[in-house]
Amino acid sequence: MPAVASPDRLSALRTTNERWESRRGRVAALARGAGRSGKSKRVRDAIVVEYLELAEALARRYSRQGFDGEDLCQVAYLGLIKASDRFDPGRGDDFVKFAVPTISGEIKRHLRDNGWVIRPPRRIQELRARATKSVPQLAQDLGRMPTEGELARALGESVGDVEEALNAGDTIRPQSLDAPVGGDEAIALIDTLGGDDHDLERVDLLAAIAPALSGLDARDKRILYLRFFEERTQQEIAGQLGVTQMQVSRLLTKILGRLRAELSEEPLAS
Repeated sequence: MPAVASPDRLSALRTTNERWESRRGRVAALARGAGRSGKSKRVRDAIVVEYLELAEALARRYSRQGFDGEDLCQVAYLGLIKASDRFDPGRGDDFVKFAVPTISGEIKRHLRDNGWVIRPPRRIQELRARATKSVPQLAQDLGRMPTEGELARALGESVGDVEEALNAGDTIRPQSLDAPVGGDEAIALIDTLGGDDHDLERVDLLAAIAPALSGLDARDKRILYLRFFEERTQQEIAGQLGVTQMQVSRLLTKILGRLRAELSEEPLAS
């Protein structure tokens, strides 16, 4: 069952329609007079002033989607000026019906060219617009939301292109990193993102050094482990192995020299 508008809403709609209707004849007369008197700039300015409210209302439709309202108003005003320049009352005296598509088209062109944070190819932008327009009709025909495959068949496009076009909407206005996640105001999107994994930086090094380490005997591996993993001093290592600190120093020099030679593929000195 369709929703019934409230009395206040109906009253507001009637008032708006009456306001546009009262201007309709006046603006048509101004435009006709411009053709005879040649005072087109004065008449254009008068028409623009009459319908500034219309341009602002159309701009608000798009500002609700997250776009800058002031920028859109300026673009809507430009569309209004173009509509007033092109309006010919000889083809119909309803300026609103003529101006709305002109102003809307100007706003859409602005968003198409400037509204994307990450701008996809024009083909994908146009396919997204077609897909967005087709979804309601398909949903009505199917009695449910269409799948991407069904939408692709209806548009005569590949499923991959349709997926790309639908996902391109996320690049118009990406979600803020400060936006709450899952309705929980205490958790922001940035809190769910992973940080740098410094262990990944060591993967190549570990992969390269593993074969060289495999050639060491158990004592040499233990010396390396104590020195570089447990960060023991040479004196502490000497105490564990029952040797002198000087012997540990010589052993470390020998072990590291052997590893360097194998990693650089240089032959060991005899």
